Amino acid sequence: MAVREYPSKVIIAWAEAIDGNVAIRDWLMANGYPELGLFVFALHLKKDARQWLMDNGFPHLMATIECTEGREQACQWLQKYDLILLEKVARAADNDEHSAQWLMDRNFQDMLRLAVRIRKLKNEIQSRHDDMHFISPE
Repeated sequence: MAVREYPSKVIIAWAEAIDGNVAIRDWLMANGYPELGLFVFALHLKKDARQWLMDNGFPHLMATIECTEGREQACQWLQKYDLILLEKVARAADNDEHSAQWLMDRNFQDMLRLAVRIRKLKNEIQSRHDDMHFISPE
């Protein structure tokens, strides 16, 4: 499986898009990185974005999301295909401090930043789901 490598500035932009910067998310989608913009939508539990990732050659990004959601089978799939960096990002985003330390120890600051942003968003989504007073706009 061929996995696209991204320049550090694109990873930083991706992290900003995850953090809610709509302009950067839209820029990614319009400038050759639609999978990263759709990754943001998929993190927000948008089924059509999740399906797009699967249908357009980015199952590793969907597995990363599912691994952040605690689906061990997705984490193991990333390992099976030697996508250890994505697996560590996903586990760090799922509050695994050992994976965060692994990223830091190997000087993957941009990927650690990405994991932290995913963690923040994922925890916010979970908090809203756990709040019985929150009414979803969907």
